[in-house]
Amino acid sequence: MPSEFRLRLNRHIFEYDIYNLIRSFFPLAEVKIWYEGETKPEGTFDADFSVDYTDTRVSISFGMTDEALVLYKSASSVSASDDAGADGKIVTGGGDVLLASELSMEAPIANWDDRVSTKNDVKRLVYQHLHALTGQELPWGDLTGIRPTKIAMQMLESGMTDDEMREELREIYCVGEAKTELALTTVHREKKLIDSLHAEKGYSLYVGIPFCPTICLYCSFGSHRMDTYRDMVKPYFEALYKELRFISEEMKDWHLDSLYIGGGTPTSVSAEQLRELLQELEKNFDLENLAEFTIEAGRPDTITEDKLRVMREFPVTRISINPQTMNQKTLDLIGRHHTVEQTREIFLLARSLGFDNINMDIIVGLPGEGAAEVQETLDRIKEMDPDSLTVHSLALKRATRLNLFKDSYEPISFENSESIMEAAASCAADMGMSPYYLYRQKNMAGNFENVGYARPGKAGVYNILIMEERQSILAAGSGASTKFVFDGGRRIERAENVKDLHNYVERIDEMLERKKYGIENYLK
Repeated sequence: MPSEFRLRLNRHIFEYDIYNLIRSFFPLAEVKIWYEGETKPEGTFDADFSVDYTDTRVSISFGMTDEALVLYKSASSVSASDDAGADGKIVTGGGDVLLASELSMEAPIANWDDRVSTKNDVKRLVYQHLHALTGQELPWGDLTGIRPTKIAMQMLESGMTDDEMREELREIYCVGEAKTELALTTVHREKKLIDSLHAEKGYSLYVGIPFCPTICLYCSFGSHRMDTYRDMVKPYFEALYKELRFISEEMKDWHLDSLYIGGGTPTSVSAEQLRELLQELEKNFDLENLAEFTIEAGRPDTITEDKLRVMREFPVTRISINPQTMNQKTLDLIGRHHTVEQTREIFLLARSLGFDNINMDIIVGLPGEGAAEVQETLDRIKEMDPDSLTVHSLALKRATRLNLFKDSYEPISFENSESIMEAAASCAADMGMSPYYLYRQKNMAGNFENVGYARPGKAGVYNILIMEERQSILAAGSGASTKFVFDGGRRIERAENVKDLHNYVERIDEMLERKKYGIENYLK
């Protein structure tokens, strides 16, 4: 398997898209980008990938060292035919696949002024080139962005039929049949929900609680261990309340459609601190006319009966209880300090207290887990019978402990596959759920996706809005990112809050000024 690539381009264009496609086919490879006219990177590289543009054509060439080709063949689930020659032709179950040490392709460029169409042409050629080299077909084709349904939504709103959408997803973006159907099912459900919200002056509110009892092995969020930062809880909430009052005043002429309290782990604070937060929200916002009010209750070891009863005092419509896995060995490995039985107990307690819209999150591709372990999790989830299920594919972000200390976890396998994703979809269907939102992340196990499944009437409104970017989201708290959607949804600008707790508290007025600028310049 090639581990180090040189990617050479003769123009500074579409390099990010090409880089991500190479990493999709070779997820463990390091890719060094350089441009014509620069000094060629020195060192030992397994493969060279070149992209050359002219005014009318794009040409791609690939060269792999003999040693890397041998390693790739031995690592691939293919075997050389008896008459395979120097061209490296390989026979697989799917037919002849050209797995060569050298390969070149080119295609015409119709119109450089049409950047979107040109980018699609280039990405499709790169995808076809890498497919010819490896024999792989990526489930999402050449789509490298995190929101594949945005393309389908644009098609739907342009008046295209489902069959026309299927053809374009396949022919233009090389999306496989299964993912095409997933995108179409999801986008129809998204549109129905989006159309029910306030189109002109509706907005959503995110409130971040950045504390956790421990930091999970795979976590890349700006979370802070409660035992280390306990003395920051009070000043943090004081700054947060100041920000919430500011948002309330600035957005008083707008309608709040959805409210989401996330983290971190919101239930890592005490029941009284949680009540104080909800009282502050109730005092400053209309909570009675929300389409949705979600609290990401999160880890079972932080959820108590007192905290659940506090939530019931307010018009919370949806909570999330997130086991991630129902295998105790994995929970211990990834730093989740709760038991499988705790998850079940907390879920049943929440049901008994009247929560009728409970989501559960799981992660597939966790270290040491394969199809059998995921099936065990799905079977246990089905026994509890939640109202929605969010299936995440593990994404190895740079800032996670799992990636920073990856040498320590080398002996552990990371498995995800189409059959595992299908098992999750089947489990959701058995519980009367269908997909309502999906998104992807970089470095995701198996190059798959995160999918939210829900029963009728139980879909997560906020989840759809943050993915489809159809409504402004005002976000409060450290590390929170406000998203201003304006000009009929054609433009998006952001205002970021600092991640560090001390900086957030000390610089809260600066955070408010950032929001004020955005509100006055983009929303009024």
